[in-house]
Amino acid sequence: MNGHGTGLATADIAGDLRALGLEPNGVLLLHASLRVMGLVAGGAATVVEAVRDVLGPAGTLVVPTTTAENSDTSRAYLASVAGLTPAQVKAHRDGMPAYDRAATPATLAGRIAEEVRTTPGAIRSAHPQSSFAAVGPRARSLMKDHKIDCHLGEQSPLSKLYTAGAWVLLLGVGYTACTALHLAEYRYLPSPPRRTYRCVIRYRGDRQWRSYRDVVLDDSDFEAIGEVLDENINVHRGYVGNAECRLMPMRLVVDTAANWMGEHRGEKISDPPVTGQAGVLHK
Repeated sequence: MNGHGTGLATADIAGDLRALGLEPNGVLLLHASLRVMGLVAGGAATVVEAVRDVLGPAGTLVVPTTTAENSDTSRAYLASVAGLTPAQVKAHRDGMPAYDRAATPATLAGRIAEEVRTTPGAIRSAHPQSSFAAVGPRARSLMKDHKIDCHLGEQSPLSKLYTAGAWVLLLGVGYTACTALHLAEYRYLPSPPRRTYRCVIRYRGDRQWRSYRDVVLDDSDFEAIGEVLDENINVHRGYVGNAECRLMPMRLVVDTAANWMGEHRGEKISDPPVTGQAGVLHK
């Protein structure tokens, strides 16, 4: 645990990451809370610089850049319209911002994710609700072909990260924030339930609503799955600044979680919840 009075510098964070076990040249899926780390000199930019220093020029950093403000099937929308009259709901819906891949900020994913998204050379995947952003030599190949009817499954960056042997770093956040667990939702047997999603996007200058069906995303049991992961796979635990961290191989995370879901979910989510997607909040 670190207690620098003037704030953590790049070298401090990089040293903690190396002590945790992060190695150069790989692919890292990062979920991070800047606030939990404590005082960081330079803020989110310093954290991203430190991670990239450890990964080196051959490494690639990936973050979720989730958006929910443009969806009328998301948790955020349902909370915002609770108690409104039909006329007020219509006015709210008409004023919802259309998703723009190049410009829509990743406010729900936190300041570190937004820093990666806006880094020169960063590539963002195309999904209007469950996008990712990456920076590094493998960014373009990992981010391409993210299909709208596949939030976090086989036609999303998560599948490519799994194939690439990526590692997952939870930096100051719990397993509920771990998007890799959502890939397991597409893979457990029997087949997972599906539901309808809607969102508004900007396409060729026009505002358009899109509807599509995809797997139900339910993070309500992710902390229970995390306990299984802590006991059964190679989880590197330590601190970066004041933030408790877990660093783990994505393949083992997904495979272990898919097996657990197949055994434990059953009829649990046969009636799909109203959570349009995982409500990732990394402040």
